[in-house]
Amino acid sequence: MAKRRVKRKLKLGNIFLAFSLCVLLGLVFIYLTGGVNLKDNKNIDNVKKKVPKINKVIEQKEKVTSASVIAVGDNLIHSSVYKDANRLANYNGYDFKPMYELIKPIVSKYDLAYYNQESILGGTELGLNDYPTFNSPQETGDAMIDAGFNLVSLATNHTMDSGERAVLASRKYWDSKKDKVMAVGSYSSSEDRNKIDIREVNGIKYTMLNYTYGTNGIQVPNGKDYLVNIWPVTGLNPLNDNKYQEYKKIVKEDIDRVRDKVDLLMVAMHWGVEYQDMPNKYQEDAAKYLNSLGVDIIIGAHPHVVQPVTWVNNTLVIYSLGNFLSAHEVVNMSNRVGLMTSVDIMLKDNKIELSNLNNELLYTYYTNNYKDFKIIPFSKINSNYLSNYKDVYDKYKKVVTSLDSNISVIPLG
Repeated sequence: MAKRRVKRKLKLGNIFLAFSLCVLLGLVFIYLTGGVNLKDNKNIDNVKKKVPKINKVIEQKEKVTSASVIAVGDNLIHSSVYKDANRLANYNGYDFKPMYELIKPIVSKYDLAYYNQESILGGTELGLNDYPTFNSPQETGDAMIDAGFNLVSLATNHTMDSGERAVLASRKYWDSKKDKVMAVGSYSSSEDRNKIDIREVNGIKYTMLNYTYGTNGIQVPNGKDYLVNIWPVTGLNPLNDNKYQEYKKIVKEDIDRVRDKVDLLMVAMHWGVEYQDMPNKYQEDAAKYLNSLGVDIIIGAHPHVVQPVTWVNNTLVIYSLGNFLSAHEVVNMSNRVGLMTSVDIMLKDNKIELSNLNNELLYTYYTNNYKDFKIIPFSKINSNYLSNYKDVYDKYKKVVTSLDSNISVIPLG
């Protein structure tokens, strides 16, 4: 397939193309009918026989397929979150579904729904852990699938928190759900890591790649780089970082293997600096590099706060969606405000077009004693959940739109 490019604005070329198509169809009509005299009954019968052929030409020229994507941020399962899920399950397992109940009706409307699984889902058999070395219940994955999510990134700075056993347990869990979910960024073998996983929705072929800047200093076992995809996108000066430049080659190889095999290529990046609401030079350079390789959508995680949404040429870049579900309180309110971004995808004449971009702020609510966790869209929020919600909305709306005046955020309800 040809390399895809996004069309953001109607150009004169489109008008010329439409005119040319009309002329072409007219010539096809004349050719198929032989320039008939429409008063001649025999010729009219011939035209009727050939009309299906003309319709087929029109259908082939105008074939357009579409789909929709929605994305949210970090599913970071602190102990207070899974203890509340245990309470909701009457202390017999873990029930996370009520925490996502306000998101489910929104997400379920989309064809593709992405989130970042920040904490490793090694499961209860390995023993659950909190910060700084997480291990989370796999029931949170069940709840996210139930809510409609079918794309998940696994390469984070916490992937190696509980060692290789947890990574393999996580991968086994996601492999058991592969008919429902594409899980990327962490694998159980080199063969699995290098497999080209291409899927299709509404006639649009797609895939996702995923990288993390590192693993909090925890060494990945020698010869087992497949456990987590790493691209060290951090620091301040990417041009002078040899390791960063070296890993670019690996990323390029990965993209080159899939770019011409799919219509839509997405890359989930675990990058940036925690608690900073603006992207750094590494993020900006990496976004430009991914754009040059033909990536359509870049979805960012790791800062745990919302960062801007913008376009880098034809690539949609969401620098950071912030936290989705967590009990993260380092920067308090900033860690409890996340972003939900959606966009429509159209495949037309073998080219991808992105349109109808929407952004909505989210709030993670819980009581003072860490109960009743619930993710609330700002379109549904009120003072019972957050007393100063209007001020909070205004603050983070400015962050999301700070790099592009054409970006908008869904208003308060």
